[in-house]
Amino acid sequence: MKKTTLILLLLLPILLKAQSFSVEEAVATALKNNYDIRLLRNDSMVYALDNKYAYAALLPSVNGQATQLFNNYDQKQKLSDGSLRERNGIKSGNTNASVNLNWTIFDGLKMFATKDKVEAYTQYGTLALQSQISTTVSEVINTYYEIVREKEQLQAIEEQMILNEERVKQAENKLNTGLGAKPELLQAKVDLNAQKAAKIKQNVRAEQLKQHLNLLMAVAPETNYDVADSIPIDKTLNVSEILSKAENTNPEIILARKEIDIAQITLKEKKADQYPVVNLNAAYNFSRYNNLTVINDFTPLQNRNIGFNYGISTYIPLFNGFNVKRQIKEAKLDLDYKNILYDFRKDQTKTAVVNAYKEYKLQISVLQLEEENILLAKENVYISSERFRLGVTGSLELRETQKSLEDAYNRLIAARFATKVAETELLRLKGDLVK
Repeated sequence: MKKTTLILLLLLPILLKAQSFSVEEAVATALKNNYDIRLLRNDSMVYALDNKYAYAALLPSVNGQATQLFNNYDQKQKLSDGSLRERNGIKSGNTNASVNLNWTIFDGLKMFATKDKVEAYTQYGTLALQSQISTTVSEVINTYYEIVREKEQLQAIEEQMILNEERVKQAENKLNTGLGAKPELLQAKVDLNAQKAAKIKQNVRAEQLKQHLNLLMAVAPETNYDVADSIPIDKTLNVSEILSKAENTNPEIILARKEIDIAQITLKEKKADQYPVVNLNAAYNFSRYNNLTVINDFTPLQNRNIGFNYGISTYIPLFNGFNVKRQIKEAKLDLDYKNILYDFRKDQTKTAVVNAYKEYKLQISVLQLEEENILLAKENVYISSERFRLGVTGSLELRETQKSLEDAYNRLIAARFATKVAETELLRLKGDLVK
């Protein structure tokens, strides 16, 4: 039993380490399992499948047809010389078979535009998938570090609890020795209980965020893990570099550019409807007619035809109620709309980058100040605690310094998280979250 306990104690650090979960692992799991990514990946595969067979638009269509008929009828004929011929139960059989080829050899180049459009949609599906991946990864990173934020907040609360527990002990000692008042002890206990309540709420908040992250990763809701202890900050991002690259790397801008390509191809398709369509037609035919009985001597008992025919047919659009003209105008308007949307998304991305960078720089500055403030607040609490222990000052001063430390922790943790969110947004806008 002792040996087993010893082994467990030795393995405990390894087991705890195995339960840790990095942001890279969270992102990798989401890329594999996330429902939105899987749905768009399926759409992208459909586009790719259509593109695989797009060349068929340039090929002829070949169809076979076969018919077998059996006839049983009564026939009566009256000839010009006045003679009358009549027979019942005349039976015959009719067999027809053919193979037909239809090949469009010119349609105003519409078939080529259609093939290009299918290929463009394939590329669009891939770009849409990349855009969704970037959005999902951004949400996973933000949610992960929000859990880290709550963990840091929990650690700050636990540190405050230790300070409050010490304050309760000192208040009890002072009260027992007659140097303190009961209200000081009661207030210290009230503050300690408030911290305990905050700890409970903090744990619940962290668990709720884990549930959301589990949903993003599409893992079981009860999956539990430990996250990192701190939020790393990249302080080297440069707004000029991001703005210069965003136009060629931002997923939404690239999607808008591809939408322009698709609109241009659609316009070509509509313009092609103004031109004649030329088809090459060919057929191989077989027919056989069998008569078991005939009413006239000159009616054959069997008739068979085998052969093929071929030719060219032309469809020339002359007037269709201005439908083609209307569709061309609509396609031009759609192309104009896509160009406007592209310009809007460029400006929108530029504005978002500038604002995110301003927030990023602001939070870095705030973070530097709060990192300095937390050291000052800790030192202040230590001095106040010693003064309170020695009876130089009252509990009010100690409580104020502890509250100042609590506020400093809150601001520091909030600044770290806000900086990370701004950093993640900048990388998303740049298109650098997933490489």
